[in-house]
Amino acid sequence: MLTGRKWNWFDWLNSLFMIAVCVAMIYPFLHMGSLSLSTSNVSMTQLRLLPEEMTLANYKKVLTNDFVLSGFVNTLKRTAAGTALSLLAIVFTAYPLAKRYFPHRTFWTMFIVFTMFFSGGLIPNYLLVKSLGLMNTTWALILPGLISTFSMIIARNYFMSLPDSLEESAKIDGANELSILFKIIIPISMPIIATLTLWTAVAHWNAWFDSMIYMTDTKKHVLQVVMRRVVLEGTQDMVDINTLEDSNASVNPETIKAATVMVTIIPIIMFYPFLQKYFVKGVLVGSLKG
Repeated sequence: MLTGRKWNWFDWLNSLFMIAVCVAMIYPFLHMGSLSLSTSNVSMTQLRLLPEEMTLANYKKVLTNDFVLSGFVNTLKRTAAGTALSLLAIVFTAYPLAKRYFPHRTFWTMFIVFTMFFSGGLIPNYLLVKSLGLMNTTWALILPGLISTFSMIIARNYFMSLPDSLEESAKIDGANELSILFKIIIPISMPIIATLTLWTAVAHWNAWFDSMIYMTDTKKHVLQVVMRRVVLEGTQDMVDINTLEDSNASVNPETIKAATVMVTIIPIIMFYPFLQKYFVKGVLVGSLKG
């Protein structure tokens, strides 16, 4: 809003609407956090912002559970490896397609975009993963969706917005294509790289369905599958309350579920502030230019 401009009715309505949206999004998160810090005698029918009696027994139980720990490690491995490999594959695909001298560039671009609308389906993908011997491996969660077509198009548009003079000057100095890509293009493309990193990391962190169908060993399930079993199915062997070391710290399944949800979402939320300053610029430039 410009300084000194008077607010009209639209500004007030828009502000009230945005405040209502923020409250609707933040309040359930605060309630879940309050519930995760509450003791077993908390009323489940009341919405709260702060717990009446605070305890860390729920988090202690969740963070010492074997299923949660193994799921957390599996999710970290998947997110780290999947994000790094996906970014590398996206850049290696988008950079050549951004060059006007690339042979049949339009055909290959449309060929890749075609996959956004049509795919082989679940059963062919499952049979492919099984025939390649990837069942019960992290590769089954990474390789089938290694390249996001949408992310590749965004990266391609961003690379097309860069001036050709940068590449021409580097070639005059004797640089090859890989040197130009890693020493010039990628360093000045941090907004789109950071944006794609955030998108890919969040997608891998939140994914659960592929782990559920490709992983038959429960010790290899990702954290989201563990959370699903705890929250939706209420599987008691996942949260055996009787194993608490402190017998005075009573918990119940609902507070355990809330703590599991918080443990699942807090790490990825903490990841966002480090990339926030690049996010808006990367999205705008990558989607509008080219």
